[in-house]
Amino acid sequence: MIRIDANSITDSDSFHSVFASAFGFPSFYGRNMNAWIDCMSYLDDLEAEMSSVHVTSGQVLPLVIENAHAFKVRCPELFSALIECAAFVNWRCIQAGRAPLLALALHA
Repeated sequence: MIRIDANSITDSDSFHSVFASAFGFPSFYGRNMNAWIDCMSYLDDLEAEMSSVHVTSGQVLPLVIENAHAFKVRCPELFSALIECAAFVNWRCIQAGRAPLLALALHA
C-alpha cells in the first residue's frame, strides 16, 4: 500500500514531485501525466526500472490518497487527471492481457 498526502500537492509540479518521491520514478521521469502513466504501468515489471515500488504479477497496489476532498477542491483538474490516469493504467494492463495494477482509495 502506498499513501499519498494530497495536502502536499498544490500544483502540477508538486504533484509530480510527490509521486516521483513516493514511487521512486527514474531520473528521466518526464513530470507529466503521460510519463506518470508510463511509470505506473510497469509496477509489475521489475526489469523495466520505472519505479522502486513493485507488485507481483496479478497483484493490485492499493494507492490511498489522503486528504482527497481538499485536493479535489484545491486542484480539481489534477484530481480528475489522477482518477482518469489511474483508470487508464488499469485499462492498458487489461488490454495487454494483464491484471489491473491500481486500486485507488480516496480518503477525505
